[in-house]
Amino acid sequence: MTTYNSAGLLQRCLESIYAQTHRPLELIIVDNASTDGTREILAKFESQAKIIYNDANIGFAAAQNAAAQLAQGDWLLSLNPDVFLNPDFIAQAIAAAEEHPEVGAVCGKLLRWKPDQPSEFSQIIDSTGIYFLPNLRHLDRGAKELDQGQFETSEYVFGATGAAALYRNEMVQDVAVEGEFFDEHFFAYREDADLAWRAQLLGWQCLYAPRAVAWHVRRVTPERREELPLAINWHSIKNRFLMRAKNISLPLYARLFFPATLRDAQVIAYCLLLDRRLASALMAVWKLRHDLRRKRKIIQSRRRVPDNQLLRWFSTRPSRGSQVEPAR
Repeated sequence: MTTYNSAGLLQRCLESIYAQTHRPLELIIVDNASTDGTREILAKFESQAKIIYNDANIGFAAAQNAAAQLAQGDWLLSLNPDVFLNPDFIAQAIAAAEEHPEVGAVCGKLLRWKPDQPSEFSQIIDSTGIYFLPNLRHLDRGAKELDQGQFETSEYVFGATGAAALYRNEMVQDVAVEGEFFDEHFFAYREDADLAWRAQLLGWQCLYAPRAVAWHVRRVTPERREELPLAINWHSIKNRFLMRAKNISLPLYARLFFPATLRDAQVIAYCLLLDRRLASALMAVWKLRHDLRRKRKIIQSRRRVPDNQLLRWFSTRPSRGSQVEPAR
């Protein structure tokens, strides 16, 4: 877990972790120089967890990598401090995947957590996995829908949202590039989609496990772009192009050329004409071109899955993989 000024919800998140039925648990927390009381809360758990206190905010990706390097378990749970877990979340997620060696990641059913409302644990869906559109935007399956049982089937999806994603340690080691599981150039935002794309290229499946239920406070959504802090929008734009530069092949890009190029033109025009504060995000991508070229070469040289198998994930609707049969 990575914390940064997370005092508002951290205590309840930690309590939900220690209420898990799965044992043993190893909790590793990296705090990115919080100043809001987060560290006072963490101090209460120092006897129960490994806690790293950073002197500066090194970003979500780098902090998660530091935690992953210390982890000893077969499964690693990437968890945001604004998530509340059902007591059997980890047990259900592991049970769904442990008999399927091709599964490298598991996402559960995330619902919206609304701590400021009387019915805080809502039945509004936050995410049941991430998917891509042909224009290379990625979104959360089922987001904002009322949960009426429409996502009750265990099935393969493109990837897991990093708010609460379970990763097989074997996959963590396999997909790491230059020792980085999450790409640290991302700092924060979209690093989960980048990881999911890289895992797909290397043949690892992501399993949606509907019985693993948690609640997440969703602050960053597409429709709230105008209200978000500049830093969030800046990294979001930068990381959209970083992800593309490393993971997409030329043949796949050719298949998606028109919708992807139109969307790119809209994003670039917005940065140059409507909010020039974001233009430096485009320049940041250019400055990283040599690193991107090197990482791309590593990823593409190791890929195990051809484009014709990946194309189905870039659809006009949330693409679903095959249903997962119970292991015999």
